Amino acid sequence: MDLPHTDLDEILFTGDGALPLDEFRGEADRITRGESWVVEGNYSKLADVVWHRADVLVWLDLPLLLIVRRIIYRSLRQLAGLDTSAQARRLTWNRAFFGRRSLLLTAIRKYRTNRPRYAQQVAETAALGVHVVRLRSGRQADAWLTRQLTGR
Repeated sequence: MDLPHTDLDEILFTGDGALPLDEFRGEADRITRGESWVVEGNYSKLADVVWHRADVLVWLDLPLLLIVRRIIYRSLRQLAGLDTSAQARRLTWNRAFFGRRSLLLTAIRKYRTNRPRYAQQVAETAALGVHVVRLRSGRQADAWLTRQLTGR
C-alpha cells in the first residue's frame, strides 16, 4: 500500500523483554500521529491510541483451527531459525508449545475469552466513525487486500 508500516510485536518485544505498557503506548502514539500509517497487531489496550485514530480497522476474526495451524507453522519456522524477528529470537519449544503459558495454549484460551470483548471494542470504535472491516477467513483477507492494492 506504500504507507509506513509498523508491526507492534516488533516494538513490544525487545532484546531485553517486553516494553512496559506506558512505553509501548508512547511508541504507538508517536507512530499514529503521522498523516498515513499502517499498524499491524492486536493490542486492544492500545485501542484509544491506534484503533480510534485509524480510518479503517481490519479485524481478522479467523477460525480457531486456522489460528492454531498458523501458530504451529510460524513457531516451527522461528524455532528452525528461518525468522529473525525479536519475538523469534526469544522463542523456545516450551514457550511455543509445551509450557502452561505457551503461545498455543494462550491463543486457544484467549480466543474464547477475548472475542466477545473485541466485538464490543470494535463496535465502540465503529461508533466513533472508524470504518471496520471484519474478515472471517484467509480467503476473505486475501481478496480484501487484493482489492486495496489493485483498486478493484
